[in-house]
Amino acid sequence: QVTGDSRIEITGVNIDSRLVEAGQLFMALRGTQTDGHAYIPAAIQKGATAILCEDIPEEPVAGITYIQVKDSEDAVGKIATTFYGNPTSQFELVGVTGTNGKTTIATLLYNRFRYFGYKVGLISTVCNYIDDQPIPTEHTTPDPITLNRLLGQMADEGCKYVFMEVSSHSIAQKRISGLKFAGGIFTNLTRDHLDYHKTVENYLKAKKKFFDDMPKNAFSLTNLDDKNGLVMTQNTRSKVYTYSLRSLSDFKGRVIESHFEGMLLDFNNHELAVQFIGKFNASNLLAVFGAAVLLGKKEEDVLLALSTLHPVAGRFDAIRSPKGVTAIVDYAHTPDALVNVLNAIH
Repeated sequence: QVTGDSRIEITGVNIDSRLVEAGQLFMALRGTQTDGHAYIPAAIQKGATAILCEDIPEEPVAGITYIQVKDSEDAVGKIATTFYGNPTSQFELVGVTGTNGKTTIATLLYNRFRYFGYKVGLISTVCNYIDDQPIPTEHTTPDPITLNRLLGQMADEGCKYVFMEVSSHSIAQKRISGLKFAGGIFTNLTRDHLDYHKTVENYLKAKKKFFDDMPKNAFSLTNLDDKNGLVMTQNTRSKVYTYSLRSLSDFKGRVIESHFEGMLLDFNNHELAVQFIGKFNASNLLAVFGAAVLLGKKEEDVLLALSTLHPVAGRFDAIRSPKGVTAIVDYAHTPDALVNVLNAIH
């Protein structure tokens, strides 16, 4: 419902009243910590000419256009993507979700598609990239306006592929609302972020919603080695593919040999040597292999590309000292991730 002039021209969109500029639309986001409705007067004072809100103020300000919506979280994402020109319709966007492995998989896909000669974007916890240009990051998935502005830049720069970590927070808070995904990857699910989701069931539902909303022409690649692998994709409209180190799957892998310099792997009956250690990394590489093939690359080309890869910084980083001591640097932010790292060292 629109109250006021519906033909008003908007110069920008904002969810932070402190950053509002003259002529902008201020979107009063009703979040878990703060309610943007409390900052409507401040936004108008800063020059906002239109307000998006769930509840129109009791005393509307004359000359201001009010847009009333039922769900401000959902509306913010959709408006932001429209304002920045629907950037995800201009490239292939692949999201990676799960407790562990998101950064490694997204970064390796970004790295290998640049190796294939494409302009590529990356949105991750470590750093965002537009091709080879780094852009600092604060969250796994930025707020909808920052995210769509960044995706818009990627489209303007001619990126053909964008690989993105998708956190459970961003799914629950609808930060990715309005984005068009070409594919999604599920890694695994262990106890994490229960301070926010409260229960493992809520955490699972948040991850599953990502695949529930996946479009029909997209792919969903899920890990059969995780007990929730098939649960994630049971209600998706997208085409489902599987990967596993243990079970029969579309992308089947196994570790032939493992030592401190790397592993010898078998992916779909092709052998390859990699500079990574640990079964968890074999699983990550298998997901990268599967996603690259689903994006149209030949298996042989992907295997060659994987054989030249180096581990992601801060993810099982081995540092050797002159005295023969080896240190391992790893994010390992969950009990399961720590067990994986310790098992790999043993």
